[in-house]
Amino acid sequence: MKKIVLLLAAIVLGGCGDKTKKEQPKTEAETVSVALPKVENVATFKGMQVTGVTVTDKGRIFANFPRWRRGIPLAVVEVNANDGSYAPYPNKEMNRWEIGSALFPDVFVGVQSVVAFENHLYVLDTRSALFGPILDEPRIFVFNLDTDSLERTYVVPKGVAKPNSYINDLRIDKEKGKIYFTDSGAGGLLVLDMASGKSKRILDNHPSTMAEMDHLTFDNGKWNNTIHSDGIALDTKNNKLYYHALTGYSLYAIDTKVLVSEENPSDAHVQFIKKTGAPDGMIFDDAGNLYFADLENNRIDYLTPTGETKTLLEGDAVKWADTFSIYKGYLYYTNSRINEVQGDISEMEFTINRVAL
Repeated sequence: MKKIVLLLAAIVLGGCGDKTKKEQPKTEAETVSVALPKVENVATFKGMQVTGVTVTDKGRIFANFPRWRRGIPLAVVEVNANDGSYAPYPNKEMNRWEIGSALFPDVFVGVQSVVAFENHLYVLDTRSALFGPILDEPRIFVFNLDTDSLERTYVVPKGVAKPNSYINDLRIDKEKGKIYFTDSGAGGLLVLDMASGKSKRILDNHPSTMAEMDHLTFDNGKWNNTIHSDGIALDTKNNKLYYHALTGYSLYAIDTKVLVSEENPSDAHVQFIKKTGAPDGMIFDDAGNLYFADLENNRIDYLTPTGETKTLLEGDAVKWADTFSIYKGYLYYTNSRINEVQGDISEMEFTINRVAL
């Protein structure tokens, strides 16, 4: 009888044990198939909120700081890859403008993005300060990286740029000779012809370029803001431009042949790709993976060519991953900590990090 009781007890306990195991959440070993990669700090800026970063084919690193507040000493810098130090680029003169002072055509006002392409650096100046209306026409300064001299300035005329425009980011289509932009202030895309300098506005106030939400939610509370078409990435293999509102969860794409045609794009041309986390910047690697942040969850995700969403990195090393650049197998990204900023930022640190792909 004692053996039978013990046997029944073992069966009952075994059954309970199996049931308990099914109800428990998966362990880290079960949910993470590959260890998260190591994060390396490239540069740290105290009291200077960095948004954009780009790395050239030769490994030169550039970063920018929008004038979202007074007292921003520099708009564009070159970062020393060896020690993280930085210097104004191309010189102090172009960085000299201060909020409230007179405007000049050859100074940086509100730089939101820097993009290196081949042997040129494209500096996108919103011409907006303190999140206000544009002070004059947005422009793109193009520097020759052999000489570090200003080679050309593209000006986006009023009408293409609206008073509340915030021209956020750009991608260069060498094959078609165009530059594509997102407008996160007014909602829409811009297309600029690199030969003529002429530009046009498309998908203006289109559902795909407009915000879906008026806030994002973080551990430290709601971040109340409405940001339209923001992230942008060019798939050169399939000739598609991808874009995404910042306060939204829908990724869209459009064929570049539509962007360069004389006709205005219609609903039929816009392709819904997938629901994602709310991102800021985006970038494709050579394998066709699309990297973007999930801002609300302190994550960097990527969409594979097969349509699967995977996580590259998450945790405290990701604090509003704003902009990305890829160089020699590393993903460079900025932590702009936008949701954390409340008033004085003089003691806050903003970083450029990198992680192996």
